[in-house]
Amino acid sequence: MEKKYQLLSTPYLAFNRLQWAALRDCVPMTLTEEEIVKLKGINESLSVEEVAQIYLPLSRLLNFYISSDLRRQTILKQFLGNNNRQSIPYVIGIAGSVAVGKSTTARLLQTLLSRWPEHRQVELITTDSFLYPNRVLEERGLMKKKDSQNPTICAV
Repeated sequence: MEKKYQLLSTPYLAFNRLQWAALRDCVPMTLTEEEIVKLKGINESLSVEEVAQIYLPLSRLLNFYISSDLRRQTILKQFLGNNNRQSIPYVIGIAGSVAVGKSTTARLLQTLLSRWPEHRQVELITTDSFLYPNRVLEERGLMKKKDSQNPTICAV
């Protein structure tokens, strides 16, 4: 019998756009067209259809991960008998080249995640808010070093 599919040992999954869009399931659209226009960046095209097909399934997946992580934290607190311990925030990093839509993606996910029934509290932290300005980097000789972040701002 000939194998139709070759199983690969990888943590990654591949989807075409239709397969990914189907993962939205019955999740309702919580953004209006006007809100989408306000969330998108300069010279970016972003449609209601793209939000529905790409970002709603992504927000659904992230919501599953966040819910699972919060349950894990609760179980760990109970196990350790440390119920006074503060919850650990769930951090999502978005990386990419200049002007590829990182900020738009972040704003969209912030809005979509905050509108789930669990009403997630989502904060945006841009690199502009914790990187030293070039002038400071040059004064301290850090332009070519990894220590360009301001630790007083990064500390939570």
